[in-house]
Amino acid sequence: MPEPLRIVVLHGPNLNLLVFREPSLYGRVTLEEINAGLTRQAKESGAQVECFQSNHEGELIDRIQESSRIADGIVINPGGLTHTSVALRDALAAGALPVVEVHLSNIYAREEFRKHSLVSPIVLGVVTGFGALSYTVGLAALLDHLRATR
Repeated sequence: MPEPLRIVVLHGPNLNLLVFREPSLYGRVTLEEINAGLTRQAKESGAQVECFQSNHEGELIDRIQESSRIADGIVINPGGLTHTSVALRDALAAGALPVVEVHLSNIYAREEFRKHSLVSPIVLGVVTGFGALSYTVGLAALLDHLRATR
C-alpha cells in the first residue's frame, strides 16, 4: 500500500479573522472549521493535511520551503499577498510542488487591484469565490492530480 499523500494547506494574512472580517465577503465559517473539514476530507480519501496560517510573509515562505521536503503538494490561500508578493510566488515556484490557489471571495469581482494574482501563473489551478467550498474543491483537485501523476 502506498504512503498517504501529504498536503500542506497554507492560509495567508488575516485569514485568522474569518467570521469577524467582512462575513458578507468571506463567509461565516471559522478557519478552525475549514481546517477540520480539510482534515476529514483528506482522511476519507487516504491523505494527510497539515494546516498553517500566518500573517507574516517570511513565515509562509519558510513553510513553503520546508514543504518541498516533506509534502506532495500545497493548497494555498495567499490572502492579500496574492497581489503583492513576488517572494511568495518565487518560493512556490522554487519548491517545484504542485500548487492549487484558493480564495474565499471571487477576486475577479472585487477591486481592480485584486484581479491580478502573482501566484496564478505558476499553479495548477485556481478556485475562487465559493467560500469555504473553495478549499474543499482545491484539495480534491490537487489529490486527483497527484494520484493521476503518481
